[in-house]
Amino acid sequence: MVNVKEVPADLLIDKLSEEFSKNKKIEVPEWAEFLKSGLHREKSWIQEDWYYRRLASTLRKVYVRGNIGIQRLSEEYGGKKDGGSKPYHPVSGSRSIVRHVLNELQSLGLVVKKESGRSISPKGEAMLQKASRNVMEALSEKREELKKYL
Repeated sequence: MVNVKEVPADLLIDKLSEEFSKNKKIEVPEWAEFLKSGLHREKSWIQEDWYYRRLASTLRKVYVRGNIGIQRLSEEYGGKKDGGSKPYHPVSGSRSIVRHVLNELQSLGLVVKKESGRSISPKGEAMLQKASRNVMEALSEKREELKKYL
């Protein structure tokens, strides 16, 4: 059985974002094109599918990190702030985006809310396992030594 942690994260996020973009229940908010990811950014996103990629990335982070809250996730998506001649300092990402994405995942039934934060639901875990298996199958076609993980 393929573990989510064994699959390359970028390929898994690509696969999950494709699945999210095909889902008719997910609607990208109209204000999403004007957002930037936090104080450490100067401009908004260049990618047009950034919302689906953030959904996929957040789902994977909730799976890997376990019970995680909005503040900790915003720190995960943060960066370093350019203060001109001052030294760089770490800055959290946008908590509003994290909150909205977690609520969206919760409405889809992929994440459940607990007292200590959000955690993955059985439906979300099944979705991640299926996507990671598909990614590993695609990788094993290119490299024979990866077939032992299937």
